[in-house]
Amino acid sequence: MPEWILSAISSYGYAALFVAVLVEGPMATVFGAILAAQGLLHIGGVYTVAVIGDLTGDVILYGLGRSGRIPTSRLRRRFNLGRWRHLAPLLAQFRTHPGRVLVTAKLTHAAGFLVLLSAGAARIPIWLFLTFNLLATLPKSGLFVLLGFFAGAAWQRIDLWLWVFSCSVLAVLVITFILYLRRVTGLLLPGG
Repeated sequence: MPEWILSAISSYGYAALFVAVLVEGPMATVFGAILAAQGLLHIGGVYTVAVIGDLTGDVILYGLGRSGRIPTSRLRRRFNLGRWRHLAPLLAQFRTHPGRVLVTAKLTHAAGFLVLLSAGAARIPIWLFLTFNLLATLPKSGLFVLLGFFAGAAWQRIDLWLWVFSCSVLAVLVITFILYLRRVTGLLLPGG
């Protein structure tokens, strides 16, 4: 999959980079920065397109969540969340501290999809959503641009380490969420 991104960006420039950031996210940013290190793109242009593309993808997910067109029964089955009434404390946390939840999800990369959909479903004001997402996107995109610029041809190892890091952060978030639900709702978990 990554080969098509590198080929498309090197052939079509910033337009392909924008589409690739929407589809592939951080790896597209890294590839764009690799091409910038080789002199094929400008590093400032890569950073700008990465930020705009990332925010555009976030707004699309937010809009899907806000529209209510995501079938929640599919999400329930897919993520095996059981009884959704136990999620009420998390939704309340999301509504009282949206910035904390949005920035954390954005920086961890692993939980971002569900949180962005949830932000729309919770009807977080769009200006608040964009403000916190921009604050998280600027350093995140900058990190991936620097990583790609200095890593050069080591993109396969970067993809592996990004995947390992994302899965590790997701595991920590899931464990934290379970412990939070257990503490707040008194939910007894198997073995507990």
